Amino acid sequence: METFLLCLEICGRQLDSKRFAQYHLVMQPQGYGTNESSLNATFGALSDPTRRAILARLVQGEASVGELAEPFAMTQPAISKHLKVLERAGLISRGRDAQRRLSRLEAKPLAAASQWLQDYRSFWETSFSRLESLLGELQSPNRTTRRSRPAKG
Repeated sequence: METFLLCLEICGRQLDSKRFAQYHLVMQPQGYGTNESSLNATFGALSDPTRRAILARLVQGEASVGELAEPFAMTQPAISKHLKVLERAGLISRGRDAQRRLSRLEAKPLAAASQWLQDYRSFWETSFSRLESLLGELQSPNRTTRRSRPAKG
């Protein structure tokens, strides 16, 4: 919020409480903001195929960095960087088991991403259903056809 106020000050605009409230009602609608950064982190972490493969492995159970690095042509430090991204996104948690540091899958951020995708899935299913109905209507033999244009003459 301070950045926003500073930007307005630099731009030479006066900010009154009405404009401030309007900005936050328009630019920060309910349900937008707090979860957005979590979703961004989740999708950002999922954008990399190596991180997706690591998550797929962790579905089977906890694993050490060495175990997770095995199938990849990467060093353990490179895998550790991927694990840090996954951990910051909340997709994994890490703990110690004697000498090993184990990673485990955390499902909550994936559930939030799945719910976000489900909202769009419902939209597209409805849209495709309407399209299918329209196409069926257009292909129906009982459909009245347009009259042909009269010949010019």
